[in-house]
Amino acid sequence: MKTRATLIGFTAILMWSFLALMTAASGTMPPFQLSAITFAIGSLPGLILFAVRPERIRALRQSPKVWLTGVGGLFGYHFLYFTALRNAPAVEAGLIAYLWPLLIVVGSALLPGEKLGWHHVVGAIAGLFGTFLIVAKNGIAFDPAYTVGYTAALLCAFTWAAYSLVSRKFEAVSTDVVTGFCLATSILSLFCHLGLETTVWPVSMAQWAAVVGLGLLPVGLAFYVWDYGVKNGDIQILGASSYAAPLLSTLILIIFGFGDLSARIGLSCVLITGGAMLAAKDMVFRKKDVAS
Repeated sequence: MKTRATLIGFTAILMWSFLALMTAASGTMPPFQLSAITFAIGSLPGLILFAVRPERIRALRQSPKVWLTGVGGLFGYHFLYFTALRNAPAVEAGLIAYLWPLLIVVGSALLPGEKLGWHHVVGAIAGLFGTFLIVAKNGIAFDPAYTVGYTAALLCAFTWAAYSLVSRKFEAVSTDVVTGFCLATSILSLFCHLGLETTVWPVSMAQWAAVVGLGLLPVGLAFYVWDYGVKNGDIQILGASSYAAPLLSTLILIIFGFGDLSARIGLSCVLITGGAMLAAKDMVFRKKDVAS
Protein backbone atom coordinates (compact mmCIF):
# COMPACT_ATOMS: atom_id res chain seq x y z
CA MET A 1 0.00 0.00 0.00
CA LYS A 2 2.77 2.46 0.96
CA THR A 3 4.82 1.59 -2.12
CA ARG A 4 1.78 2.02 -4.38
CA ALA A 5 0.98 5.41 -2.83
CA THR A 6 4.62 6.50 -3.25
CA LEU A 7 4.53 5.57 -6.94
CA ILE A 8 1.25 7.46 -7.37
CA GLY A 9 2.83 10.50 -5.73
CA PHE A 10 5.82 10.21 -8.05
CA THR A 11 3.53 10.71 -11.07
CA ALA A 12 3.14 14.31 -9.85
CA ILE A 13 6.88 14.77 -10.33
CA LEU A 14 6.57 13.38 -13.85
CA MET A 15 3.76 15.83 -14.63
CA TRP A 16 5.65 18.78 -13.13
CA SER A 17 8.53 17.98 -15.50
CA PHE A 18 6.28 19.12 -18.38
CA LEU A 19 5.57 22.46 -16.68
CA ALA A 20 8.36 24.39 -18.42
CA LEU A 21 7.52 23.06 -21.89
CA MET A 22 3.79 23.68 -21.56
CA THR A 23 4.32 27.12 -20.03
CA ALA A 24 6.64 28.09 -22.89
CA ALA A 25 4.06 26.83 -25.40
CA SER A 26 1.21 28.75 -23.72
CA GLY A 27 2.36 32.14 -25.04
CA THR A 28 2.92 35.35 -23.09
CA MET A 29 0.04 35.19 -20.63
CA PRO A 30 1.00 36.85 -17.29
CA PRO A 31 1.69 34.40 -14.44
CA PHE A 32 -1.27 35.19 -12.19
CA GLN A 33 -3.68 35.10 -15.13
CA LEU A 34 -2.21 31.76 -16.18
CA SER A 35 -2.49 30.52 -12.59
CA ALA A 36 -6.13 31.63 -12.34
CA ILE A 37 -7.11 29.85 -15.56
CA THR A 38 -5.12 26.65 -15.03
CA PHE A 39 -6.22 26.15 -11.42
CA ALA A 40 -9.82 26.66 -12.53
CA ILE A 41 -9.30 23.93 -15.13
CA GLY A 42 -7.62 21.79 -12.49
CA SER A 43 -10.72 22.01 -10.29
CA LEU A 44 -13.12 20.92 -13.06
CA PRO A 45 -12.59 17.12 -12.75
CA GLY A 46 -13.40 17.35 -9.04
CA LEU A 47 -16.43 19.54 -9.65
CA ILE A 48 -17.72 17.07 -12.25
CA LEU A 49 -17.20 14.24 -9.76
CA PHE A 50 -19.15 16.21 -7.16
CA ALA A 51 -21.98 16.66 -9.66
CA VAL A 52 -22.08 12.92 -10.39
CA ARG A 53 -21.62 11.87 -6.76
CA PRO A 54 -22.98 14.69 -4.59
CA GLU A 55 -22.19 12.83 -1.38
CA ARG A 56 -18.49 13.49 -1.99
CA ILE A 57 -19.04 17.23 -1.57
CA ARG A 58 -18.85 16.50 2.15
CA ALA A 59 -15.08 16.31 1.68
CA LEU A 60 -15.11 20.12 1.52
CA ARG A 61 -16.43 20.36 5.08
CA GLN A 62 -13.07 20.65 6.75
CA SER A 63 -11.63 22.59 9.66
CA PRO A 64 -9.99 25.99 9.08
CA LYS A 65 -6.62 24.29 9.67
CA VAL A 66 -7.11 22.06 6.63
CA TRP A 67 -8.22 24.94 4.41
CA LEU A 68 -5.40 27.18 5.61
CA THR A 69 -2.88 24.43 4.88
CA GLY A 70 -4.25 23.60 1.43
CA VAL A 71 -4.94 27.08 0.08
CA GLY A 72 -1.87 28.49 1.82
CA GLY A 73 0.24 25.77 0.20
CA LEU A 74 -1.06 26.02 -3.36
CA PHE A 75 -1.68 29.76 -3.60
CA GLY A 76 1.08 30.77 -1.18
CA TYR A 77 3.72 28.82 -3.10
CA HIS A 78 2.75 30.32 -6.46
CA PHE A 79 2.36 33.85 -5.10
CA LEU A 80 5.81 33.75 -3.48
CA TYR A 81 7.38 32.09 -6.53
CA PHE A 82 6.04 34.75 -8.89
CA THR A 83 7.12 37.45 -6.44
CA ALA A 84 10.62 35.97 -6.34
CA LEU A 85 10.90 35.93 -10.12
CA ARG A 86 9.73 39.55 -10.29
CA ASN A 87 12.34 40.71 -7.77
CA ALA A 88 15.40 38.54 -8.42
CA PRO A 89 17.19 36.82 -11.33
CA ALA A 90 15.43 33.60 -12.33
CA VAL A 91 18.49 31.36 -11.82
CA GLU A 92 19.20 32.37 -8.23
CA ALA A 93 15.51 32.55 -7.31
CA GLY A 94 14.88 29.14 -8.83
CA LEU A 95 17.76 27.53 -6.95
CA ILE A 96 16.58 28.94 -3.61
CA ALA A 97 12.97 27.95 -4.28
CA TYR A 98 14.06 24.42 -5.13
CA LEU A 99 15.32 23.82 -1.61
CA TRP A 100 11.86 22.41 -0.82
CA PRO A 101 12.65 18.74 -1.59
CA LEU A 102 15.58 18.83 0.86
CA LEU A 103 13.39 20.60 3.43
CA ILE A 104 10.75 17.87 3.06
CA VAL A 105 13.31 15.12 3.61
CA VAL A 106 14.86 16.79 6.66
CA GLY A 107 11.51 17.97 8.04
CA SER A 108 10.01 14.48 7.77
CA ALA A 109 11.97 13.60 10.92
CA LEU A 110 9.40 15.65 12.84
CA LEU A 111 6.49 13.52 11.62
CA PRO A 112 5.08 10.75 13.83
CA GLY A 113 6.29 7.29 12.86
CA GLU A 114 8.98 8.56 10.48
CA LYS A 115 12.68 7.84 10.88
CA LEU A 116 15.19 9.96 8.98
CA GLY A 117 18.16 7.97 7.69
CA TRP A 118 21.52 9.17 6.41
CA HIS A 119 20.65 7.88 2.95
CA HIS A 120 17.58 10.14 2.78
CA VAL A 121 19.68 13.24 3.51
CA VAL A 122 22.59 12.27 1.23
CA GLY A 123 20.17 11.36 -1.56
CA ALA A 124 18.42 14.73 -1.29
CA ILE A 125 21.72 16.66 -1.21
CA ALA A 126 22.91 14.78 -4.31
CA GLY A 127 19.69 15.80 -6.03
CA LEU A 128 20.23 19.41 -4.96
CA PHE A 129 23.71 19.43 -6.51
CA GLY A 130 22.34 17.85 -9.67
CA THR A 131 19.72 20.57 -9.86
CA PHE A 132 22.43 23.20 -9.33
CA LEU A 133 24.29 21.90 -12.39
CA ILE A 134 21.13 22.17 -14.49
CA VAL A 135 19.87 25.56 -13.38
CA ALA A 136 23.16 27.41 -12.83
CA LYS A 137 24.88 26.42 -16.07
CA ASN A 138 26.17 29.99 -16.55
CA GLY A 139 27.09 30.48 -12.91
CA ILE A 140 25.30 32.31 -10.12
CA ALA A 141 25.85 35.65 -8.40
CA PHE A 142 23.82 36.53 -5.34
CA ASP A 143 23.38 40.31 -5.20
CA PRO A 144 22.09 42.03 -2.01
CA ALA A 145 20.01 44.28 -4.28
CA TYR A 146 17.68 41.33 -4.85
CA THR A 147 17.14 40.54 -1.18
CA VAL A 148 13.36 40.85 -1.50
CA GLY A 149 13.32 38.30 -4.32
CA TYR A 150 15.67 35.91 -2.53
CA THR A 151 13.56 36.13 0.63
CA ALA A 152 10.39 35.39 -1.32
CA ALA A 153 12.09 32.38 -2.95
CA LEU A 154 13.19 31.03 0.45
CA LEU A 155 9.68 31.49 1.85
CA CYS A 156 8.41 29.75 -1.27
CA ALA A 157 10.56 26.70 -0.51
CA PHE A 158 9.44 26.59 3.12
CA THR A 159 5.79 27.03 2.09
CA TRP A 160 5.69 24.01 -0.21
CA ALA A 161 7.71 21.88 2.20
CA ALA A 162 5.42 22.84 5.07
CA TYR A 163 2.31 22.16 2.96
CA SER A 164 3.58 18.70 2.04
CA LEU A 165 4.63 17.81 5.58
CA VAL A 166 1.53 19.17 7.32
CA SER A 167 -0.70 17.41 4.76
CA ARG A 168 0.68 14.16 6.16
CA LYS A 169 -0.95 15.02 9.48
CA PHE A 170 -4.30 15.27 7.68
CA GLU A 171 -4.02 11.80 6.15
CA ALA A 172 -7.64 11.06 7.12
CA VAL A 173 -8.83 13.98 4.95
CA SER A 174 -10.02 12.87 1.51
CA THR A 175 -8.02 14.00 -1.51
CA ASP A 176 -11.34 15.30 -2.89
CA VAL A 177 -10.70 18.46 -0.85
CA VAL A 178 -7.93 19.40 -3.31
CA THR A 179 -10.73 20.45 -5.65
CA GLY A 180 -11.61 23.20 -3.20
CA PHE A 181 -7.95 24.17 -2.81
CA CYS A 182 -7.58 24.54 -6.59
CA LEU A 183 -10.78 26.58 -6.90
CA ALA A 184 -9.78 28.92 -4.05
CA THR A 185 -6.29 29.32 -5.54
CA SER A 186 -7.85 30.20 -8.90
CA ILE A 187 -10.03 32.89 -7.34
CA LEU A 188 -7.14 34.42 -5.35
CA SER A 189 -4.92 34.36 -8.45
CA LEU A 190 -7.66 36.15 -10.39
CA PHE A 191 -7.73 38.95 -7.82
CA CYS A 192 -3.92 39.24 -8.04
CA HIS A 193 -4.11 39.32 -11.83
CA LEU A 194 -6.75 42.05 -11.88
CA GLY A 195 -4.72 44.16 -9.46
CA LEU A 196 -1.21 43.58 -10.76
CA GLU A 197 -1.25 42.49 -14.41
CA THR A 198 -2.50 43.32 -17.89
CA THR A 199 -4.66 40.62 -19.46
CA VAL A 200 -3.12 38.75 -22.40
CA TRP A 201 -5.01 35.96 -24.19
CA PRO A 202 -3.56 33.08 -26.24
CA VAL A 203 -3.43 33.84 -29.97
CA SER A 204 -3.59 30.30 -31.36
CA MET A 205 -5.20 26.92 -30.76
CA ALA A 206 -1.76 25.51 -29.92
CA GLN A 207 -1.37 28.03 -27.09
CA TRP A 208 -4.87 27.28 -25.80
CA ALA A 209 -4.06 23.55 -25.91
CA ALA A 210 -0.94 24.21 -23.80
CA VAL A 211 -3.01 26.19 -21.27
CA VAL A 212 -5.58 23.39 -21.03
CA GLY A 213 -2.78 20.83 -20.76
CA LEU A 214 -1.26 22.79 -17.87
CA GLY A 215 -4.61 22.87 -16.08
CA LEU A 216 -5.24 19.16 -16.54
CA LEU A 217 -1.78 17.87 -15.61
CA PRO A 218 1.01 19.94 -13.91
CA VAL A 219 -1.43 22.43 -12.34
CA GLY A 220 -4.29 19.96 -11.96
CA LEU A 221 -4.00 16.22 -11.54
CA ALA A 222 -0.46 16.57 -10.16
CA PHE A 223 -1.74 18.19 -6.96
CA TYR A 224 -4.30 15.42 -6.40
CA VAL A 225 -1.76 12.59 -6.73
CA TRP A 226 0.83 14.53 -4.70
CA ASP A 227 -1.72 14.93 -1.90
CA TYR A 228 -2.42 11.19 -1.97
CA GLY A 229 1.29 10.34 -2.12
CA VAL A 230 2.44 12.49 0.80
CA LYS A 231 -0.46 11.29 2.94
CA ASN A 232 -0.12 7.56 2.24
CA GLY A 233 3.33 7.00 0.72
CA ASP A 234 6.97 7.42 1.73
CA ILE A 235 7.34 11.20 1.99
CA GLN A 236 11.14 11.00 2.31
CA ILE A 237 11.48 9.16 -1.00
CA LEU A 238 9.05 11.57 -2.64
CA GLY A 239 11.04 14.53 -1.33
CA ALA A 240 14.39 13.25 -2.61
CA SER A 241 12.86 12.08 -5.90
CA SER A 242 11.39 15.54 -6.53
CA TYR A 243 14.77 16.68 -7.82
CA ALA A 244 14.00 14.54 -10.87
CA ALA A 245 11.53 17.22 -12.02
CA PRO A 246 14.10 19.81 -13.21
CA LEU A 247 16.20 17.07 -14.80
CA LEU A 248 13.27 15.55 -16.69
CA SER A 249 12.08 19.05 -17.60
CA THR A 250 15.49 19.83 -19.12
CA LEU A 251 15.57 16.53 -21.03
CA ILE A 252 12.07 17.16 -22.39
CA LEU A 253 13.09 20.65 -23.55
CA ILE A 254 16.14 19.10 -25.27
CA ILE A 255 13.96 16.50 -27.00
CA PHE A 256 11.69 19.26 -28.32
CA GLY A 257 14.63 21.30 -29.57
CA PHE A 258 14.89 23.91 -26.81
CA GLY A 259 18.35 22.86 -25.60
CA ASP A 260 21.41 20.67 -26.19
CA LEU A 261 22.59 17.54 -24.44
CA SER A 262 25.92 17.96 -22.64
CA ALA A 263 28.25 16.31 -20.14
CA ARG A 264 26.81 18.64 -17.48
CA ILE A 265 23.34 17.22 -18.08
CA GLY A 266 24.77 13.70 -17.96
CA LEU A 267 26.40 14.37 -14.57
CA SER A 268 23.15 15.91 -13.31
CA CYS A 269 21.34 12.75 -14.38
CA VAL A 270 23.78 10.59 -12.40
CA LEU A 271 23.50 12.76 -9.26
CA ILE A 272 19.72 13.09 -9.29
CA THR A 273 18.95 9.50 -10.27
CA GLY A 274 21.58 8.12 -7.92
CA GLY A 275 20.33 10.32 -5.09
CA ALA A 276 16.75 9.19 -5.61
CA MET A 277 17.78 5.53 -5.70
CA LEU A 278 19.81 5.96 -2.52
CA ALA A 279 16.89 7.61 -0.76
CA ALA A 280 14.60 4.81 -1.91
CA LYS A 281 16.89 1.95 -0.91
CA ASP A 282 14.68 0.89 2.01
CA MET A 283 11.66 0.59 -0.26
CA VAL A 284 13.63 -1.41 -2.84
CA PHE A 285 15.07 -3.81 -0.28
CA ARG A 286 11.68 -4.16 1.42
CA LYS A 287 10.14 -5.20 -1.88
CA LYS A 288 12.88 -7.77 -2.38
CA ASP A 289 12.36 -9.17 1.11
CA VAL A 290 8.64 -9.47 0.54
CA ALA A 291 9.19 -11.16 -2.80
CA SER A 292 11.52 -13.70 -1.22
